[in-house]
Amino acid sequence: MFTWLDRFQPLGVLIARIVLGTIMLVHGWHKIFPRGSLYSFAQTVGHLSLPYWLGYVAAFTEFFGGALLILGLLVPIAALGVTIDMAVAVLRVHLHHGLLGPQGFEFPLSLFALALLILFSGSGYLAVDSYIGISRGRR
Repeated sequence: MFTWLDRFQPLGVLIARIVLGTIMLVHGWHKIFPRGSLYSFAQTVGHLSLPYWLGYVAAFTEFFGGALLILGLLVPIAALGVTIDMAVAVLRVHLHHGLLGPQGFEFPLSLFALALLILFSGSGYLAVDSYIGISRGRR
């Protein structure tokens, strides 16, 4: 009945890719560029009983993964990185705060779902990957 909507799937993935990429880029920016914030974030990750160096990995994954998603370059790798980053954020940081409210896990869970959508659906329209043959997106 609604099979005609299938032709719009690459457009939906493009929108999801741009939205997720923008959110991740901005979150990564705030963890990297104000002086001292990268070190501070790494120490915060260390206080979560995780290796502190994972803070550097998370910050760079958010910043560069977001940029790659916006461009549509190396989308499967960027989406996988964001998926893992958001899974850790939900499980280690936000889960004990509950679904809703301050520091609830509804937002990182939504980003996790968007990253999974992109990971499983390909790059969508206007992705550099589709022009160079990396992903199954459409031009």
